[in-house]
Amino acid sequence: MKGKNVILIGMPGCGKSTVGVVLAKTLGYRFMDADLVIQEKEDRLLSEIIRDEGLERFLEIENRINAELSPNKTVIATGGSAVYGEQAMRHYQEIGIVVYISLPYEEVSMRLGDLTKRGVAIHKGQTLLDLYNERQPLYEKWADIILPAANMTISDTALTLREKITKLLADKE
Repeated sequence: MKGKNVILIGMPGCGKSTVGVVLAKTLGYRFMDADLVIQEKEDRLLSEIIRDEGLERFLEIENRINAELSPNKTVIATGGSAVYGEQAMRHYQEIGIVVYISLPYEEVSMRLGDLTKRGVAIHKGQTLLDLYNERQPLYEKWADIILPAANMTISDTALTLREKITKLLADKE
């Protein structure tokens, strides 16, 4: 049944985890960080998985683990690369509302530090702008709600999302 979970997608640094915690509190939901679940199941950091296994294998692992998650009444913050996993994203659409937290490239670039330390799934030689342009259409494709969050505070983003989610659920009844 659609609506029992909220799945947050978007670029690294857009605030999925931070907003997710606040949103979960305002909805009375649990919070889950999919990247932390992957690290726990693999018993290593995302950056170590990418380094040891390579990017393609990491994306397979991420897709498999995301597709296995079946919480209830939970806000799930995904990794920025989750949208590459067709199986995972179809699963997420079945178990909840997918929300794309959208930020302009300049803001994403400003918020991110060293990409390798964050475990960002990026091909060798690819720039952050290349990655942003590659992922943008995927985020839009999978999203039930697109929230332009430029210049919004964490609490503003969470409250706006809560309103949009509540309205979407009411419209479906």
